[in-house]
Amino acid sequence: MLKIEHISKTFNPGTVNEKKAIQDLSLTMESGDFATIVGSNGAGKSTLFGAIAGSFITDSGSITLEGEDITFTPEYKRSKRIGRLFQDPLRGTAPNMTIEENLALAYLRASTHQRAFFSRITRKEKEKFRQQLALLDMGLEDRMSQPVGLLSGGQRQALTLLMATMVTPKILLLDEHTAALDPGTAQKVLDLTRKIVAENHITCLMVTHNMHQALELGNRTLMMDRGRIVLDLKGKERDGLTVDDLLQKFAQGAGREMNNDRILLSK
Repeated sequence: MLKIEHISKTFNPGTVNEKKAIQDLSLTMESGDFATIVGSNGAGKSTLFGAIAGSFITDSGSITLEGEDITFTPEYKRSKRIGRLFQDPLRGTAPNMTIEENLALAYLRASTHQRAFFSRITRKEKEKFRQQLALLDMGLEDRMSQPVGLLSGGQRQALTLLMATMVTPKILLLDEHTAALDPGTAQKVLDLTRKIVAENHITCLMVTHNMHQALELGNRTLMMDRGRIVLDLKGKERDGLTVDDLLQKFAQGAGREMNNDRILLSK
């Protein structure tokens, strides 16, 4: 499904602000894989997502999606097949547009039709939007004509999740998409995520600072440090692991102990 081979990315090379964000990183995701990613700030997690989504071109290496080399494919073209959610609920929606308009924009963006943006949403498609909103159980199906800016952070993030998956993406990137929400709302969005990913058999990468989530969600756990993947656990090797086991394995792979307070407090 996704094959990343020996990619590297350095920001501000040759300056005092030089940052080696990704170093010779390789990763293969099979169809239907759901991998959680853990790492300290600056480990390269968001940069990895940016490389996959096409936010920038890597300095070296290649990225292949479903057998197609997308290393130099522009971000707007990749967005037809790659869904992405950010930590900030405000980044995934247009606040001055209505809920219906936001859904229409996401629906048409993912369309493979060449003149999709010049199309009109049909009554049947509007009814489909309403049905999908109802599944969120937030009452948004009765507020389709209201601006998204009036929604709470949790409602906006749930809407963004729906927008990213209403046309099933080939891969879904979740960059701490529940971190800015209160615990109750975060759990609701996380439950929705688990349900949507499972029902649509979506290949998914999810960044989290919660060590329990890293072991409970999906079928793989990746740990990153200094722009590298230092741990990739799945199958029997992952089953039955405790948070302390995971931290110990990280120390062995990275050559140092985890020192991120948010991650350690999640124990």
